[in-house]
Amino acid sequence: MERDEIIRQIRAKRSFLCVGLDSDPLKLPTPFTKDASGVLAFNKAIIDATAPYAVAYKPNAAFYEAMGYDGVRVLEQTVTYLQERYPECFVILDAKRGDIGNTSGLYARAAFERMGVDAVTIAPYMGEDSVAPFLQYPEKWVVLLALTSNAGSADFQQKELGSGAKLYQEVLKVSQTWGNPSNMMYVVGATKAEYLTEVRSLVPNHFLLVPGVGAQGGSLQEVAKYGMTPECGLLVNSSRGIIFAGKGDDFADAAAEKARELQKEMSEYLHLYAGI
Repeated sequence: MERDEIIRQIRAKRSFLCVGLDSDPLKLPTPFTKDASGVLAFNKAIIDATAPYAVAYKPNAAFYEAMGYDGVRVLEQTVTYLQERYPECFVILDAKRGDIGNTSGLYARAAFERMGVDAVTIAPYMGEDSVAPFLQYPEKWVVLLALTSNAGSADFQQKELGSGAKLYQEVLKVSQTWGNPSNMMYVVGATKAEYLTEVRSLVPNHFLLVPGVGAQGGSLQEVAKYGMTPECGLLVNSSRGIIFAGKGDDFADAAAEKARELQKEMSEYLHLYAGI
């Protein structure tokens, strides 16, 4: 998917919401069986309920791989459902890949040729050759981990280098020589919103994928205030806060309501901070 199409969808839906499909079978609401077939039915219902308010979806590969072969099939079927029913939505495979070049080439082939997703999350710490194979695909995206929302991010990402810069800042600087704002995004956690002004000074034009809003307590307003660009430049992810908003037969209505609430708030921030 081209950058301009993402921006058009943000404007059309007045939303920059990404729904994370972290579909744990053990947490499925009562109408569903706690297995792969239940996850597929649940995903379809969640997608149908939230599609009016979302511009992107992010299935997390771990939740599907943990179910074995059947789970991987469900992941592929979920992506196919999105492509067939809601082709305007941007699909991110949250797999956090990152390996030597020939292996990365196979990971890229699996994601982009077999599964057909629009983007893959990638850890940058093996360097350019671990990322480059993903950047060979036109209209596909790398979503590079820069500053994540977990507590352990301080172990490495925020370490100060001899130059005085922090490691995540060096990642942002160097990786811009690998890709460009039309094929590379960065993950910056919502719980690190106080860093967004600094991040934007380094990557003013790239999209940011921002997890941590909702169940993890990140502030959508702070993310929009400090991270938004004139084109929006944000995809804000909410997973558990939407998909598990309801526990019973009303699960789809509850998910739609949570997505609608976020979309309404996002619409206000698009007007306030981007003039859209």
